[in-house]
Amino acid sequence: MPKYLVAGSYTPDGIPGLMEDGGTGRRAKITAMIEQAGGSVEAFYYAIGDTDVYIIIDLPDQESAVAISMAVNAVGAAVVSSTVLMSPEEMDGAAKKAAGTVYRPPGE
Repeated sequence: MPKYLVAGSYTPDGIPGLMEDGGTGRRAKITAMIEQAGGSVEAFYYAIGDTDVYIIIDLPDQESAVAISMAVNAVGAAVVSSTVLMSPEEMDGAAKKAAGTVYRPPGE
């Protein structure tokens, strides 16, 4: 299953919900949403800085990742972005494929 790093920042509209539910309450609701999409949460951390929360999740496909991102962003309580993560073994496979690929820069 593809793995994603989700980074999120609460908007002023989302802070009251976090204050009401607490960190564990929000984690439970987010975990339920991920599981409803057929995925699972590997790690969930709050952070201090520009990004408020980091979550590592597994989802069945990219469509599920985009659907979750759109659903959360549409509400306006948080802004999230997702990054596809790769294992070292997947990077090995990519490196092997790249070895046989010829790239020609523009103008050549």
